[in-house]
Amino acid sequence: MKDGFVIKKFSNALRGRVILPGEPDYEGARAVWNGMIDRRPALIVCCSGAADVRTSVNFAREHGLPLTVKAGGHNVAGNAICDDGLVIDLSAMNSVHVNPTSQTAHVGPGATWADFDREAQSFGLATTGGVDSRTGVGGLTLGGGIGYLARRFGLSIDNLLSVDVVTADGELRQADEKTNKDLFWALRGGGRFFGVVTSFVFQLHEVGPDVLTAQIFHPFSEARNVLRFYREFTAEAPNELACYAMVVHVPPVDPFPEAFRGQIALAIVVCYSGSIPEGEELLIPLQTFGVPILSAVQPMPYTSLQQSFDAGTPDGQRYHYKSQYLNQFSDEIIDVIVNEVEPLPGDYTIIGIEPMGGAISDVSVTSTAYPHRNAAYNFSVWAGWSNPEDDDEIISWARRIHREVNPYSTGGTYPNYLDRDDPLAKAYGANYERLLQLKKAWDPDNVFRPYPDKASGNYLVGRL
Repeated sequence: MKDGFVIKKFSNALRGRVILPGEPDYEGARAVWNGMIDRRPALIVCCSGAADVRTSVNFAREHGLPLTVKAGGHNVAGNAICDDGLVIDLSAMNSVHVNPTSQTAHVGPGATWADFDREAQSFGLATTGGVDSRTGVGGLTLGGGIGYLARRFGLSIDNLLSVDVVTADGELRQADEKTNKDLFWALRGGGRFFGVVTSFVFQLHEVGPDVLTAQIFHPFSEARNVLRFYREFTAEAPNELACYAMVVHVPPVDPFPEAFRGQIALAIVVCYSGSIPEGEELLIPLQTFGVPILSAVQPMPYTSLQQSFDAGTPDGQRYHYKSQYLNQFSDEIIDVIVNEVEPLPGDYTIIGIEPMGGAISDVSVTSTAYPHRNAAYNFSVWAGWSNPEDDDEIISWARRIHREVNPYSTGGTYPNYLDRDDPLAKAYGANYERLLQLKKAWDPDNVFRPYPDKASGNYLVGRL
């Protein structure tokens, strides 16, 4: 976009502002959490409301510009930023209004989960919201929304009551279970392909302010025994319990013993959102198993738990994700972890086993675009490092671990963990064909494209 008159006319139609290459704010505005993403949009529109979003969608469509949407900017594939196109920046639209009587929240698309939790917890309320407070409410929700509360209350999309969304034709529409039902179905899991949500309404639940937490670190030499115990412990877990297993580097800080700092460990991370006395009784087997490096079981404000892992994946470092769902946590998968994971390259790399089931599986596979309702766990390689010279080695390692586990997985992938080399169909399984049909109906010109990076093989996959 080099026509200054056209851009000036467009800018004058906005209440927000336009940032162009070379302007002081441009470099910061195009940056996202994953430092591997280095794209240069033609213009970035800092929207102040739905009217600005409508104007921006129409402008991009009429001028044939690639269009992406930036809220939290925390997506690993960097889908918020495009080359040579228009970025809709929603970060200023970050309001959160809680109605404690109806236990609902009206949330702007630029809000993060830190924004959300701060407001909701002031009334002792919450909804499922990921495990990193920097994540945008919109991005996490539109891809499904796994988090500490998912087994108890369902995914973020299962607590979504309605949205206002600007569709590809520039119209602002409401979508819920009664109005534009097919669009609402698609938005819950495949949202970023169908429009720009300008307002979310969520159902809230009584949580906290304290929840029971546990962080128990075992030497990696005991990983096989700990993972088998983890499998047994989680097999009959109540819905209030979210129990994660993670292969991590021991943090080089107190209270971790100096002799183990920097070494690989097997960590069990727990959130119990029910009665704290009941949780303390339930976690006794975790506390008494083996000889851990560190065992910390304590009540913690829910807001603090949501922020407790933010520092572990700093902004601007290099990240590559691979994930797949598991119907069971088999001995073969444990063998892959024990035999293949070392040396766990990258200071910020984590192998994560996320618990599914509970209320997640109470919703049918076809009720939302997100289809992975029957999985027991999500297995993920969250690779993170700082040196660009290590890119090829660490990405190859992450892909190798993913391939080793693949024969024992469902073949499905969490939409929010899709990286630039992942096929979209794996994220939607049996719902993919219906999603394609709705894409043709709601966005026939493919205004909302799947991947903004032309170098990826998925720049214009199908009509998604």
